[in-house]
Amino acid sequence: MPRLGVNIDHVATLRQARGEDYPDPVKAAVICEKAGADSIVCHLREDRRHIQDKDVRILRRMVKTRLNLEMSLSPEIIGIARRIKPDQATLVPEKRKELTTEGGLDAVKFFKQTASAVNLLTRKDIAVSLFIDPVKEQISAAAKSGAPMIELHTGCYANAKTASARQKQLNILKDAAMFAQSLGLAVHAGHGLKYDNAAEIAGIPGIIELNIGHSIIAQAVFDGLEKAVREMKKIIQDTRHMAHDTR
Repeated sequence: MPRLGVNIDHVATLRQARGEDYPDPVKAAVICEKAGADSIVCHLREDRRHIQDKDVRILRRMVKTRLNLEMSLSPEIIGIARRIKPDQATLVPEKRKELTTEGGLDAVKFFKQTASAVNLLTRKDIAVSLFIDPVKEQISAAAKSGAPMIELHTGCYANAKTASARQKQLNILKDAAMFAQSLGLAVHAGHGLKYDNAAEIAGIPGIIELNIGHSIIAQAVFDGLEKAVREMKKIIQDTRHMAHDTR
């Protein structure tokens, strides 16, 4: 059954908007775990627009499940990760002016830097994942880099405007997941997933974790964080149960 990783970046976004010390992303992480989250995801960006260094240090102490630190290939951020030692590091592309991550890491173009980062983090017993587009060349490069897992970028699927376009992107993700597994990679998925589209991704054979943030934090404004996490967890669990029952 796919696990649910909850990204708490936007709790910190709200805090930073007013320069206050609340809402606290660490408190959010505790609530998410109570509600059934299997991991806590946060992105320590180079511009520190939301999550701060102090947050990551405290999260490392407080998270009881798994701490997944999203990060760029920046030597500074790699050094911080090596010192703090999250359970997992997910390497992502990063642009200063983007609103959110715009695509997958180009593991082909930046293979040397990527492989070096994987090596440096692995030597500190940090499991490394590459956030990449569902493209065979990228998946092959990820496998060659030494990373044991990937996270498939689901943005094109989430942004599809028609049913046929969405199905096309879903098929691409299914093929990518199958190919990655054939290379021995564990497969996660995320980006743009919401309450009305996560089920299809959760139903892809072999995907073991969905990482979701913005939609959960947005829903929490109306329902509370614990209920929002529980609802998303139920969607994921029900999808895999239904897939099992139809075999």
